[in-house]
Amino acid sequence: MAVARRRCRVFVYTLVVCVYLCCGSSLHAQVTESLFGTTPDGVAIKIYTLQDGAIQARVMTYGARLVSLDVPDAHGNIADVVLGYDALTPYLEDHKTFFGGIIGRFANRIAAGSFLMDGKRYDVAKNSGNNSLHGGTEGFDKRVWTAQRIAHGVELTLVSQDGDQGFPGTLTVRVRYTLQFSTLKIEYFAVTDADTVVNLTSHSYFNLAGEGSGDILRHVVTIHADRYTPVNSQMIPTGEIAAVTGTPFDFRKPTAIGARIDAANEQLTIAKGYDHNFVVSGNADQQGLHTAARVMDPTSGRVLVVKTTQPGVQFNSGNALDGTVHGKHGHVYWRHASFCLETQHFPDSPNQPAFPSTELKPGQAFHAITEYVFSAVGGSRGAQWN
Repeated sequence: MAVARRRCRVFVYTLVVCVYLCCGSSLHAQVTESLFGTTPDGVAIKIYTLQDGAIQARVMTYGARLVSLDVPDAHGNIADVVLGYDALTPYLEDHKTFFGGIIGRFANRIAAGSFLMDGKRYDVAKNSGNNSLHGGTEGFDKRVWTAQRIAHGVELTLVSQDGDQGFPGTLTVRVRYTLQFSTLKIEYFAVTDADTVVNLTSHSYFNLAGEGSGDILRHVVTIHADRYTPVNSQMIPTGEIAAVTGTPFDFRKPTAIGARIDAANEQLTIAKGYDHNFVVSGNADQQGLHTAARVMDPTSGRVLVVKTTQPGVQFNSGNALDGTVHGKHGHVYWRHASFCLETQHFPDSPNQPAFPSTELKPGQAFHAITEYVFSAVGGSRGAQWN
């Protein structure tokens, strides 16, 4: 009899959470606009709040950045699961983390800040030693985008002129953030008037226990990838596409991030942890989306599933955070305070003929989708939603 009552309580609690989070949400996410701050030269930075049920995402026009993402746990407790700042000024002054930004024109690294295309050499801005990182010194994450409300979310637009950071062609980029039920969707579009290279991603730092709540080493990760791209001492891919079998990079079965992070492995030593591109495998759904990764926090029960049309995902274990960054609510972000899953084309693709091409030509359209699907499992009452 007692067992039956417990099962009944679990069922009722699960039903209540599901109704509250899913059925209780509107057919369209509520989208509101407000002022987040003003740049030193007087440009107003807007922030858009997307609310659907208990999930809330906030996106600002500076860098098209995801500023916050409130998600419930297994018991309905809400926490912001992305790192960042409470105000605009720290974002303007931070040239290290890229918190929540849309990265372009070329995400990740380009070796020696140069590449050949159509027989011509292009030199782009170097901002990571001798290499270009995340689009150069003034990447898309440091630009003010224009924005408009759309169904379920916000669309942001940026025009990157010919020669911007050394890249050829005028590139027009649109990024759509939409929130429906438990899914935050980021959709990327780009067109050019001359041959160029494009690699766009979102650089959010996640902690499913809540930002500022400690490290993510107990988070359990599954990455649907049979192969990854090893790097040299400058974090540039060697050109090899290596099997994960028998290495600390095999996350095909659920594994805690910290389980092998200190293993005697040259790649882990180079990156001071995980900071590598994984080759997404498996079958795509009708939208062309592959399930790239799943992460579960055993403390809160929050689960994140990442789906994408992109061929790669950069898994980063927050190695560069060193306690010098003071984020939201004054929280100090120490090493491994977050993880990133940056869906992308492979790093240094313009210099790696064996990698999927990142070239974009006039008349072509770049289009990519990434979805972040949230749920919660476990907890003392076994609640589950989504």
